Amino acid sequence: MKAIYIVVTLLLFACCLTFCDTNYGKPSLSPLTKNQEADSLKIADSIEHLKLIEKASEARTFCKEKKYNTEFCLLINMHVHSGLTRFYVWDFEKNTAIDSGMVSHGCGTNPWGHDQSKTSPQFSNVYESHCSSIGKYKIGDRGYSNWGIHVNYAMHGLDSTNSNSYGRQICMHSWNMIGKVESYPEGTPEGWGCAAVSDEFMKRLDEKLKTATGDVLMWIFI
Repeated sequence: MKAIYIVVTLLLFACCLTFCDTNYGKPSLSPLTKNQEADSLKIADSIEHLKLIEKASEARTFCKEKKYNTEFCLLINMHVHSGLTRFYVWDFEKNTAIDSGMVSHGCGTNPWGHDQSKTSPQFSNVYESHCSSIGKYKIGDRGYSNWGIHVNYAMHGLDSTNSNSYGRQICMHSWNMIGKVESYPEGTPEGWGCAAVSDEFMKRLDEKLKTATGDVLMWIFI
């Protein structure tokens, strides 16, 4: 664990050097070059990958203690730009992501179907907030959806931050507005709080969940 923190610290320091003036540490007024932007994205991706590994380890402990499915879980990192991959199917045995895709978050007070909060999503557990909720979920029953491939999965919130999710009809489903590939710097269209994915990704998730033994954990975090 200490090694992870050291690596994160070094990466953050490198990121600061990318964005700051080397003379006095003040932010540079000059725009980033394409190479600098690419380097910054690599650094950010490395940090988020370390966070993903840490969350996966915590998720594995949770699933063992609560007698959930210990083969895989679903992890969504909402700290990542919505135009980048941030939904992962994590294999506990292999200790790696075996599938991934794009996922939307709730639009909140912004217009539905746009990407105005692609870098700064709002989260809420309040009814009619049109926001996503962070926290652990138990994936519930498979049902019919009016969207995408007409399949959805209920999401039962397990924490105080998402306890109203089932009552708010927050679920996982597909939506034809969600792309198959990353759209950065554009974001993913925002809905009313559901974990909406592409039709193709939903088909793969559906097959995985239909054959899963026991309750499956989904964890949405920032």
